[in-house]
Amino acid sequence: MSTQTPTGTATRPTTLLLVDDEPLVRAGLRAILDAEPDLEVVGEAGDGSEVPQVVAETRPDVVLMDVRMPRVDGIDATRALMARERPGSPSPTVLVLTTFENDDHVLDALHAGAQGFLLKRARPEEIAQAVRLVARGDSLLFPDAVRRLAALRPPSGDALRGAGLTEREGEVLRLVATGMSNAEIAAELYLGVETVRSHVAGVLAKLGVRDRTQAVVRAYESGFVRAR
Repeated sequence: MSTQTPTGTATRPTTLLLVDDEPLVRAGLRAILDAEPDLEVVGEAGDGSEVPQVVAETRPDVVLMDVRMPRVDGIDATRALMARERPGSPSPTVLVLTTFENDDHVLDALHAGAQGFLLKRARPEEIAQAVRLVARGDSLLFPDAVRRLAALRPPSGDALRGAGLTEREGEVLRLVATGMSNAEIAAELYLGVETVRSHVAGVLAKLGVRDRTQAVVRAYESGFVRAR
């Protein structure tokens, strides 16, 4: 199935894998997401142990992953997916599902490689938009919630001193931590979008992380950006 852009060009929908041990939750998510013309559920799994095989079979763009499951939880399943990533064969983006906003397991899932998290009680339009955001990979979901989760753990105290960030890279990281997109950061700092993109890439390389979410978690947990 494909959708049409405003110019009439056909585009492939974002494909999704649903992972939750509750069949009713999976059914509800499928109904919400399959109703969107640009989203398509291509598979389901009832436990994290099933994820690698189902991902290999369906090759989804985004995995909606329950963080708490009885056998293999979303943290270990996410970690396993990231470990299988190879050049030219990237892992799907993981969006963690949780019942509680202050679930400390979410921070562990972000450490494992999840791009963001979503509350199960979110409205249908919020769920669809969250999937689109992480599929684009442009901005961090719910930075306020990430700040609150990071505040539950004391800063490590190194403030990323060993990373060797330039002054400009530090500015960019602090703005990324507020949830700003590259375009918004460019406007804030009076820079070109491509220049900001280059700075973000430099930050990720120096921190040794794979995406913006990982960089933001590191920034808060180290004390480089203060959780309030």
